Amino acid sequence: MKIQQLFLIILFTSIVNLYSQENNIMEGPFNQMIIRGVTLINGDGAPPIGPVDIVVENNKIVAIEVVGFPGVAIDEKSRPKLKNGGKELDANGMYLLPGFVDMHGHVGGNAQGASPEYVFKLWMAHGITTVRQPSGRSVEEVNDLKRKSEKNEIIAPRIFGYTGFGQGAKSPISTKEQAIEWVRENAKKGADGIKFFGAEPQIMKAALEENKKLGLGSACHHAQLSVARWNVLHSARAGLTTMEHWYGLPEALFEDKTVQNYPLDYNYQNEQHRFEEAGKLWEQAAKPYSKHWYSVMNELISLDFTIVPTFNIYEASRDLHKARRAEWHEDYTLPSLWKFYEPSKISHGSYWHDWGTEQEVAWKKNYQLWMTFINEYKNRGGRVTTGSDSGFIYQLYGFAYIRELELLREAGFHPLEIIRSATLNGAEALGWADKIGSVQIGKLADFVIVEENPLQNLKVLYGTGAVRLTEDNKVIRAGGVKYTIKDGIIYDAKKLLADVKKMVDAEKTKLNWKLKQPGFQD
Repeated sequence: MKIQQLFLIILFTSIVNLYSQENNIMEGPFNQMIIRGVTLINGDGAPPIGPVDIVVENNKIVAIEVVGFPGVAIDEKSRPKLKNGGKELDANGMYLLPGFVDMHGHVGGNAQGASPEYVFKLWMAHGITTVRQPSGRSVEEVNDLKRKSEKNEIIAPRIFGYTGFGQGAKSPISTKEQAIEWVRENAKKGADGIKFFGAEPQIMKAALEENKKLGLGSACHHAQLSVARWNVLHSARAGLTTMEHWYGLPEALFEDKTVQNYPLDYNYQNEQHRFEEAGKLWEQAAKPYSKHWYSVMNELISLDFTIVPTFNIYEASRDLHKARRAEWHEDYTLPSLWKFYEPSKISHGSYWHDWGTEQEVAWKKNYQLWMTFINEYKNRGGRVTTGSDSGFIYQLYGFAYIRELELLREAGFHPLEIIRSATLNGAEALGWADKIGSVQIGKLADFVIVEENPLQNLKVLYGTGAVRLTEDNKVIRAGGVKYTIKDGIIYDAKKLLADVKKMVDAEKTKLNWKLKQPGFQD
């Protein structure tokens, strides 16, 4: 049986790869590849430079050569030479960045009806070549996808898998000893780290310290059920490497209380309560630039602590109509995913039981205070990375990642700082900065190539591009990632996106389904 299964897997993989090659979705890998004439944005904060030729051999960058000056014809004699059997990619006038790192990317889910193939193609179509999967699927599932991605048997970003704390345990973890045992077993299974939501302080401390000894990564969404006794500072001191979203940070900043101002009829299981009150949290924290505000910030920075804000995933809280009406939903959102987004007392993140003006105004104020902290954290040397948390709250895989870049801009980041957060900072947080995250000699060939300048307008990175009016008054779409290159393999980003549309169209036809806004009937 195992031999038959192995044969079927190999056959399926061969068919997928053959289909992809025949449809020009992907090319490579190559013994040598030269990308010609790009303007390089290398990811470490350096300004753009070009025209540049980038030489890759066997998935390693071996040369980055400036070959001319803007507006001046390139002397072909001075350019790197193509070897027999090498691949030449004409990217004259285009922009090249390191492959993007999504530090909070869930690989679909049964409730959303989103398959890994659907999710992966949306990510890759937006230049995302590395993803940290923070719980959800089992260790075995993630390891299988991770292995196939490493071997490029499937079209997928590189995957780092973090297991939800306690996931797969034979019984609930209630002692330090059980916590340590689970952490060790998780490492043996091949996980890259752990995703925490909170637990009793002695259990969190024991688990984090053991995980750190083993050299694995850790992330925590400090859920309200545990945060009153264990906030971000406690986690960072115990060895947590990254915090997700912002829960636990305002609580560390409290000066005149130990718990948030919960209404006395509050019920955590009622997500309208949970998210409505979360939108008032930052106003309860220490004021920006105050002594305590800086004290918490400086301690986190001294601990080399990474923040993954995921601004985009809560954006519907401050403008529900905008999130629901995002232009990509019609073509790229699966019917099952759209259903999951709709108001529900059951689906996580579908907390629109009675969402109105008052809630949105509170969340707008929440964002201002949250963004102020994150921008200053970056200014003082703290590491901020880019994560999307898509598949919830009207945020679609790939598209939401680009929206996260725009929200970092709103927070005050320079576009070059945004690209660094999306590339090198993520690589550093994963312990892979020697391999990915910036375009440097010796690193892997993970690139994003776009025909427009993303520093001038981040919207050109969306799969749907940016709206522009030409000199002759014609409305066009400019941009969209042209090529995503991962492990030296060239992927046509627009064809990947077209494949996703075919999946969605087929599902719509099968179900005789049309996208409708919640509450409207035929």
